[in-house]
Amino acid sequence: MSIGTETGTETLTITPLALQMVKEIQAERNLESYLLRVFVAGSGCSGVQYGLAFEEAMMEDDTVIKIDGLSMVVDAVSLPYVTGACIDFVDGPMGAGFRIDNPNAMPMGGSCSCGGGCSC
Repeated sequence: MSIGTETGTETLTITPLALQMVKEIQAERNLESYLLRVFVAGSGCSGVQYGLAFEEAMMEDDTVIKIDGLSMVVDAVSLPYVTGACIDFVDGPMGAGFRIDNPNAMPMGGSCSCGGGCSC
């Protein structure tokens, strides 16, 4: 895969509110030139755990997703697990923050990793 393979919004989407919040955070922290990295941080019975981080540079195996002036990057390992996901920003009684929902998600490796014998 070439550096910065670009893909469309079918891979990963972001709601208008989440996009606005990312841009506000970038402006507040003077990170407008940074990329938003979307990655998989692990998996368990509750599903795939996602992470978000700002990064200055991309890696060789990254895929770039550009939406309304925001450049997001996903590494090759995480890409299959974020395909079809939507980044949202929620503000409710339990607090505010980003949430990544993926109706296509399955545990990494295709089975539950808790050792409890469940069939997730």
